[in-house]
Amino acid sequence: MELRRRLVRALSTLGVVIVVATIGWHLFARGTSWLDALYMVMITISGIGYTEIVDTAASPGLRVFNILVLVSGIGTMVYVVALATAVFVEGSIGVRFRRRRMERKIAGFSGHVIVCGAGEIGSLVVHEIQKAGTAGVLVDLRADRLDPLPEDPRLATIEGDATDLDTLERAGLARAATVVAALPHEKDNLIVTVLVRQRDPRIRIVARHVDPAMGDRMRKAGADAIVSPTSIGGMRLASEAIRPHVVGFLDHMLKDRTRTVRIEEIHVRPGSGWIGKGLGSLELRSRYGLTSLALRDSGDAPFRYGPGPEEILESGAILVVLGEVDRVAEARTAAGH
Repeated sequence: MELRRRLVRALSTLGVVIVVATIGWHLFARGTSWLDALYMVMITISGIGYTEIVDTAASPGLRVFNILVLVSGIGTMVYVVALATAVFVEGSIGVRFRRRRMERKIAGFSGHVIVCGAGEIGSLVVHEIQKAGTAGVLVDLRADRLDPLPEDPRLATIEGDATDLDTLERAGLARAATVVAALPHEKDNLIVTVLVRQRDPRIRIVARHVDPAMGDRMRKAGADAIVSPTSIGGMRLASEAIRPHVVGFLDHMLKDRTRTVRIEEIHVRPGSGWIGKGLGSLELRSRYGLTSLALRDSGDAPFRYGPGPEEILESGAILVVLGEVDRVAEARTAAGH
């Protein structure tokens, strides 16, 4: 974008040089028509050097003026050509280079999150998964929504239509763990849900909706979770009115720039060394600085809040904890997550 702005300014400067030089030729070389004056300017600044149609031998002042036109015009012309070349390289070769670089980066991702839609909601989702240390791929049709994103080895972008399966495949759908459908139109989110669910039944799908009827359709199409920004906004307003200190605590946790503290989950997968151990023996607080908030056994068992140290972990259990994300990552590694 900056190169394009500089090119526009350079072309404007070149236009000013041509206009001023043409007026100067018309005034200095009396009797010269406007067309002849423009012709003399163009053959001068372009360096073509066709035969002069205006004799400058008898007018030293005209020759000095032509030298000035030659220096300023050719200098500006060279600058314009250089910028135009740079814009071309950035626009064609540069695009292909960035695309290949992104494809190589995505090829190294596994268990990542694909976010469909780089609007306000999608950008917030990407920001949060970055803070959580999770790899993500952001997909959007508009390149101007992808360009402002900061460079991050765990974040890749794809310019394309998220409702097209080929685009999702380019985003590493085969290795992804979660797809977030955050497109502005609900029908598009429904299409993404259907495509992903038909492609892979194991991927978790989280879809945005506004209309409750559309939310039901998304669930029937295979979405694991549906989120309504309107409903969440209403709950937030009620919470601010009823429990302001709890809301303040959560806001501070999410916006704290000195630490990244989150409520996270740790899966106790088959083969984990944590299976059969008591929660107290893991010493989560002393080893990792984590606080156990809830425990859920495998399947659809209900959560047990504030689990005690006597709780025995089973294969497939999910432990919900509060702590810094890097320490959660250490605990996940120890659990074989």
